[in-house]
Amino acid sequence: MAKRKREAAAAALKTAEPEQQQTTKRAKAVRPTPEEPDVVVQIVTGSYDRTLHGFTATIRGGKEGDKVDFADTFLFDAHNSAVKCLALSHPSAPAPGQGQRVMLATGGTDERINVYNISAHPPKQSAEQDLISSLAPRPVAENPQNRELGTLLHHSSTITKLSFPTRSKLLSSSEDSTIAITRTRDWSLLSAIKVPIPKAYGRPSGDTAPMGGTPAGVNDFAVHPSLKVMISVSKGERSMRLWNLVTGKKAGVLNFGKDVLHEIGEAKYNMGEGRSVVWGTCDGEDEFAVGFDREVLVYGMDGTPKCRVMGSLKTKVHKVQYLQWNANKDSEKDGKKDSKKGDDVSFLAVSTEDGRICFFSTKSEDLNQPQDGEGKDGAKKTEHLPTAKLLGSVGGKDSGVTSRIKDFVVLAGTENVQQKHRVVVAGSSDGKVHVWKVERKCLVSGKGSIGKKLGSYETQNRITCLTAFEMIPRPEGLDDEGEEEEEEVESGEELDSEDGEK
Repeated sequence: MAKRKREAAAAALKTAEPEQQQTTKRAKAVRPTPEEPDVVVQIVTGSYDRTLHGFTATIRGGKEGDKVDFADTFLFDAHNSAVKCLALSHPSAPAPGQGQRVMLATGGTDERINVYNISAHPPKQSAEQDLISSLAPRPVAENPQNRELGTLLHHSSTITKLSFPTRSKLLSSSEDSTIAITRTRDWSLLSAIKVPIPKAYGRPSGDTAPMGGTPAGVNDFAVHPSLKVMISVSKGERSMRLWNLVTGKKAGVLNFGKDVLHEIGEAKYNMGEGRSVVWGTCDGEDEFAVGFDREVLVYGMDGTPKCRVMGSLKTKVHKVQYLQWNANKDSEKDGKKDSKKGDDVSFLAVSTEDGRICFFSTKSEDLNQPQDGEGKDGAKKTEHLPTAKLLGSVGGKDSGVTSRIKDFVVLAGTENVQQKHRVVVAGSSDGKVHVWKVERKCLVSGKGSIGKKLGSYETQNRITCLTAFEMIPRPEGLDDEGEEEEEEVESGEELDSEDGEK
């Protein structure tokens, strides 16, 4: 009897062993998802209160994802009046044992252009800084490498736009109807493009005209990525001008048609002038967008209007920016493949008066064809331009943002992160800076509120302009006090503006 029990137990063990082996073969080891590194963003704001405020936003990755920490880095009394515009250059070339820097240019209503050196690396934490931060009402992470270089006096009126197309050139426009090209190596004025002053239109003339009553000055300009062509829009002009940057001369003038201005509501109550202009690409071709008071027009390279953007959104436009997104990896994950492999997906972002940043698609297949309707007086209203497709928006009352978005920046991010999401930094007129994270799959899904708000920061100043860049991780062994002496000597030299006025 005992022998039979031993034989039955041995047979049961033999049959159980292959079952256990099968179960172990079917089980797959779960790979841990790699944690995203922390992203440090340097944000700079200008205000009506003449101050230039810089602070960092550290976006936590990994388990503490969707959390942002703010810390003040610098506060400069930049101008004698309001700060109007900001511009950041590309980082300097990396060198062993040396830190990288970014040039910051600021323009105000006091006719001055101030230039600063900003460190491209996050500030190094020390016991002294931790002590100062603990005593301050808000976190402080001061960097001694952030310093002022000097002042340029190349214009005689309010500065309206600044741009670094390359690290070696600074372009600036002013209400004195000039666009100055400055070389950053010695800060000398290379060329000054004179924009024609428009004739008075619908304004008093002769003895009844007040001093300076005729509108004049450059509102905005945009340099093509090829660095050979530039478009500018000016006050009092119902047109935009094309400039050849190789020769520095005018290449042509493109007038806004009366029918187009009437359709976008610029013919009756407004001057019909372009407020802003920006270059972009869509469907593998270049295009540019011109912003008006309450509408945005997209033009093709042939100079004909492609579509209007705002459509039924009756609100004021403040900032227009193109967003290029490499969607090859994301499109395969989502099961959607682009028609043109290797091309970037392009969106047009517009900030509005009601505290939103709206994202539109200007692709040919996404355009809504015009439809006839009735105007306010009951007359038949005919539309000729198609309307861009609204993909979604961030901000607004749902996010607690009710004041106008004066300026915003969409950061491209690093190569590992840019395929998944982008970081949107916006400054509102109530003095708050908001940070959102926008994912592509949410942006393509359809209308509605997209993205996730990470946090807000109170600057306690009325914001007029904003810029930001993602900081480069600090190299090992780099010390704040051990920067190269050459750069320190160059930054200590005063910028001689009189040499640039020759």
